[in-house]
Amino acid sequence: MASIRKLHTQLVNKERSAVEITQKALDKTQSLEPKLHSFLCVTADKALEQARAVDAKIAAGEEIGLLAGIPIGIKDNMCTQGITTTCASRILENFVPPYESTVTQKLFDAGAVMVGKANMDEFAMGSSCETSAYQVTSNPWDLSRVPGGSSGGSASAVAADECVVSLGSDTGGSIRLPASFCGVVGMKPTYGLVSRYGLVAYASSLDQIGPFGRSVEDAAILLSAIAGHDPKDSTSLNVTASDYAANLTPDFKTKGQLRIGIIKETFGEGLDSVVEQAVTKAIDKLQVLGAEIHVISCPRFRYGLPSYYIIAPSEASANLARYDGVKYGYRSEDPDNLVSMYTKTRASGFGEEVKRRIMIGTYALSAGYYDAYYLKAQKVRTLIKQDFENAFAQVDVLVCPTSPVTAFKAGEKTADPLSMYLTDLMTIPVNLAGLPGLSVPCGFDDKGLPIGLQLISNALREDLLFQVAYAYEQSTDWHLRKPQL
Repeated sequence: MASIRKLHTQLVNKERSAVEITQKALDKTQSLEPKLHSFLCVTADKALEQARAVDAKIAAGEEIGLLAGIPIGIKDNMCTQGITTTCASRILENFVPPYESTVTQKLFDAGAVMVGKANMDEFAMGSSCETSAYQVTSNPWDLSRVPGGSSGGSASAVAADECVVSLGSDTGGSIRLPASFCGVVGMKPTYGLVSRYGLVAYASSLDQIGPFGRSVEDAAILLSAIAGHDPKDSTSLNVTASDYAANLTPDFKTKGQLRIGIIKETFGEGLDSVVEQAVTKAIDKLQVLGAEIHVISCPRFRYGLPSYYIIAPSEASANLARYDGVKYGYRSEDPDNLVSMYTKTRASGFGEEVKRRIMIGTYALSAGYYDAYYLKAQKVRTLIKQDFENAFAQVDVLVCPTSPVTAFKAGEKTADPLSMYLTDLMTIPVNLAGLPGLSVPCGFDDKGLPIGLQLISNALREDLLFQVAYAYEQSTDWHLRKPQL
């Protein structure tokens, strides 16, 4: 499928109609879904209705924005009015939101066409898209492997051309990891840049919505459409959205010396040698493009993982307390009393990973353990943020692998939660610090599986991340390769 800008030109010049573009995406989805399982539901009727509205505007001579008529996938933890939003959980299998999330409302106002709601790890808890209560999404590059999580369906759909772009959410790497595994671009914005209103909460101080695209420019265009202040979200930053795709150039030599820092703690034991080689070559390419390379130490980087798995489950235990069988969603049949209804509903409605994290979080917040675990984890979070501040006093952008490994086989890590958690080693510290991070394809391993390069910048410097990623992307052909399905 063509890029957003190319499709926009075709629509404006009346070379193609929005209905034609949408129908092609729907046909591709219908063909591939039996193999991929990227979507929990395909919203064909709504998509064609939205496409017809765009065609009517064009026929009337009205101007349309870049996203008008563009097929898009939405992760199933973002509320869509009148359309089931399940978070891939049995406990919300029949939940139909009575309101629209801010991000989807912005996209629909811009004329975007929703192909469907993308599969995910249940309540965004997972790194492989295997904890979904309904189906397991496959990686388009190898159907026996996972697409990464928790936004696996969103990444898989873009990689397989089921849609042009998609939205995911990132709590500890849930956009960047699937982007790396599926060979697409994924961006986790600065915390608060994109409204969380209508995003079903996992860990409120960490969750952030962001874009997937086959190219850096497509991801930049999508972020421009959803970013900006929202009075409905108390954590929303009072900033105006930028046009992140406006000034992308194929190199940065003319923009002054760009300083890039290699996080030395992300290399060494545990990093696959093929991933290390690909990332090292990518860094060499950035130097050729005009960047000044430095080695930077973030000594508390490795403590991000244990801190995260105290903070995130603690917030989840509070956020998921609302699913009790009373207000909405699934209710267990034949409860003996109120306590029995709560217990049976949650026991049968939540999956194993969700229950595991609720238990971890409840334990960490309990009397006698709060200071030892939760409070200490928050203090470490502050130290990690200070490490990043020190690093950005020396360089403009930090680089490291997005993941220590490439996509693993489905079922390979499900029996070993700790091994699964280690997949997020490189991405979690960025969420703890509230910074923006971006994964861009930087190579393939000997099995033909994509490898991602992670770029990290200071808060609200998404423009810089997109510029560096775009310059790198345009100097390579990784983004032009597509899986052969």
